[in-house]
Amino acid sequence: MRALPLVVALFLLLTPLSASAAEVVSVGTLAPKQSVWGRTFSVWEEAVKKKSEGKLELRIFYNGQQGDDGTMIGKIKSGQLDAAAVSAIGLGQVHKPILALQLPGLFRSWEALDRARDAMKDEFEKGAEKEGFRIGWGDLGKLRAMSKGFAVKRPSDLSGRKVLSWRNDVIGPTVYQLIPNVTVVPLSVPEVLPTLRTGGVDLVNAPSLAAEQLQWTPHLTHIGAESTVMAIGGMVWSKKRIDGLPGDLRTILTATGKVAQDALRKKIRTEDDAAFERLKAKMKLVELDDKDREAWRPVLTKAIERLKQGTFDPKLVDRLIELAKK
Repeated sequence: MRALPLVVALFLLLTPLSASAAEVVSVGTLAPKQSVWGRTFSVWEEAVKKKSEGKLELRIFYNGQQGDDGTMIGKIKSGQLDAAAVSAIGLGQVHKPILALQLPGLFRSWEALDRARDAMKDEFEKGAEKEGFRIGWGDLGKLRAMSKGFAVKRPSDLSGRKVLSWRNDVIGPTVYQLIPNVTVVPLSVPEVLPTLRTGGVDLVNAPSLAAEQLQWTPHLTHIGAESTVMAIGGMVWSKKRIDGLPGDLRTILTATGKVAQDALRKKIRTEDDAAFERLKAKMKLVELDDKDREAWRPVLTKAIERLKQGTFDPKLVDRLIELAKK
């Protein structure tokens, strides 16, 4: 029996320590592994491992394994997760003012969105750091109205319809409250597909690429030609976890992360446009005329005014409105 401790000791001495010594950073995402996001994350994962010579590893949880945006952010706060790829809703849960970049009708092009985001970025990032987070900016695509069995041209077309509103969003419900007889259905991303299958939702506002890759589009028949929101997202990190990494590993993580982030933003914009081209060939394209756009104007204007009264700082909203005019 005395030989047993010696055998155990020899086993421990001979066992490679590299795997246990590696720093592992856990990342959650709602994206499928085979999506544009997932493929980019896989390349980033390999780059981190290679550049750090195995001293740093990313462990990525795909397909919402770690929950929706709100759940993942809660896990980051509690130390159960180190980072997460989230939508604008998630960014808003980290620092609410960021969500104001999604005010409807304000930024109708990537150029306009980039101008405003660049102007506000430092302020937003400082706000996130106070909450214990670092942010890497990303994009999701142009939000488009996709419906089942009817066209959406004017607010009145939504009367009697069941409209998806993202869980924890404050902007969508504010808009829909201004339209009579609309049923708002709050859902997280993993809940959308089963709800579409059962007819629980008639309308989804989403980027073409995301809707396509999450397999929502076979359950929808119409798609809008125009977009009034450039949907953003990003990577949120635990500041404590990142700052706690050895300096060389932190540099590798942030440098490779920025390369992946910049590449993904360019790719998403291109791929989202390509997805729209594919979808409009399969679905009925809904185009608006000037009278249709005019019918939406008072709804969107009133929604922004309401959001200024309690959800967002009026000075922030006014500043974004000015940036949108440039």
